[in-house]
Amino acid sequence: MYSEDYDGANALERSGEDVYSKPVRAGKRTYFFDVKATKGNDYYLTITESKRKVDSNGHFAYDKHKIFLYKEDFEKFSEGLEEVINYIRTNCLKDGAAGEKYTTDVNFEEL
Repeated sequence: MYSEDYDGANALERSGEDVYSKPVRAGKRTYFFDVKATKGNDYYLTITESKRKVDSNGHFAYDKHKIFLYKEDFEKFSEGLEEVINYIRTNCLKDGAAGEKYTTDVNFEEL
């Protein structure tokens, strides 16, 4: 996951030229798939999850999480994503409803 403290990713994003963008609205979230190019014409993908929330003053704010996906990782990432989606469709969903629940002890807030 993207961290504001990671200077390499932060610097890459600042230098990245927008090539193509595809927003996908899904309920309260919007996902942005952005193709960017480096100064050396090397391409990478950023995936951003944006969720609108109300702050303590009653104003709208956006909670964003970003992943940088580099071309050398495209194949393994897409294979892993496809495998997990197929697993959920086959083992967890029955007629569009959640079937048996699978849980982990991973707390993503602590990562």
